[in-house]
Amino acid sequence: MSALANPYAKQKETEAVTAHVLWMTTGLSCEGDSVAMTSATNPSLEDIILQAIPGMPKVVVHNQVVDYAVGQEYAQAWFDAEKGELDPFVLVIEGSLGNEEINGDGYWTGFAVNPETDQPITMNEWIDRLAPKAAAVVAVGTCATYGGIPAMKNNPTGAMGVPDYLGWSWKSKAGLPIVCIPGCPAQPDNMTETLLYLALHLAGLAPAPELDEALRPKWLFGRTVRESCNRAGFSEQGEFATEYGSDHRCLVKLGCKGPVVKCNVPVRGWVNGIGGCPNVGGICMACTMPGFPDKYMPFMDEDKFGGVAANIMKFSYGPIVRFMRQRHIKQNYDVEPEWRRRGPTLTTGYVKRW
Repeated sequence: MSALANPYAKQKETEAVTAHVLWMTTGLSCEGDSVAMTSATNPSLEDIILQAIPGMPKVVVHNQVVDYAVGQEYAQAWFDAEKGELDPFVLVIEGSLGNEEINGDGYWTGFAVNPETDQPITMNEWIDRLAPKAAAVVAVGTCATYGGIPAMKNNPTGAMGVPDYLGWSWKSKAGLPIVCIPGCPAQPDNMTETLLYLALHLAGLAPAPELDEALRPKWLFGRTVRESCNRAGFSEQGEFATEYGSDHRCLVKLGCKGPVVKCNVPVRGWVNGIGGCPNVGGICMACTMPGFPDKYMPFMDEDKFGGVAANIMKFSYGPIVRFMRQRHIKQNYDVEPEWRRRGPTLTTGYVKRW
C-alpha cells in the first residue's frame, strides 16, 4: 500500500493527524517489552511523544507502564476508541492470548471492568471490539507475535499469538496486515522505530511497512544472527568456543541457534548500539522465531545439524581458510611498503613531471 492509498492521508490535508497508541500489556506475559522500550534511543519513546523528530505527526501513547492514570480512568481511552473518538489509533498487544473458549468458569486475562456487568473484560473481547476499528494492529514481543513461552506444548491456557487469533491474512481498517515485532523481549529500538514508521504512514508521509512471511518488518529481520554477528568470522575459520567466557569465538557448539535465526540484535546492539546476546557472550536461543521455544529446546544443547556443519568447518574448510589468510596477512598486509626507510636516495618511485 502506498502512502497515497492510506485512508488517513487525505485527513492530513485539512487537519493534523493525531495517532493514538493503545498499548495493552495485560496478556499472558511479563510486560518485559514495555520495560525494554523505555531504554530505546533511536528513536526514544520521548522523541516520539514530544514530536522531537521534524515533520512527524503527534502521537499519544497509552501504556500502563509509563502512564500516570490508573484504573478505569486509564482504561477510558479504550472505551473512547471503541466509540470512534480516537481515530486513527494503533492497537498494540503485548502478551499471548489464552483461549477463552476453554477457560471454564473463569477467564485467562482481562483488562478494565465492564460498567454494565461489573465484570472484567477479557483481552480477547477487547481485540474483538477494537481490531476492526484500528488503523493498525501490532503484536510486540514473542508472546504476542507467536505465543512464546506461555504457548509451549502442554500449557493449560491454549495460548496463541495475535496472528493465530485474528488470522494470518487479517487486514486492518487501513489495509495493513498485523505487524509482528518478536523478541523476548523485543529489541527496544525495533519497537519505537516501527511505531514511528506506522505513525508516518498513517499521516500519509511514508509507505506501508514491508513485512516478511512471518509478518516481521523486513528491514529489521532480513538477516540471520550469523550474518551480522561479530563472531561469524571465527566460524568460517573453523574456530568454536567450548566453554562460556573463554574467548570471542563462535558459540554454535554451545547451542547458539544464530545460523537459522532472523534477528538484528547482533548488529543493532541493545542500548545505543551496545550489548546484545552473542555480543556479550550469550547464545542465541531463537526468541524471534515462530517456532520458539519448542523447536529450539534444549536451549544450551548443541544442535546436531549445527554440530555437523561446525565439524566440517573445523576439520576441512576452516583450517585451509585460516592458514591461507594468516599467511597472506603476514606476507602482504602486516608489513610496511619497502620504500619507507632512511637513505641518501628517494625510493618511492616518484617521477618528476617537469
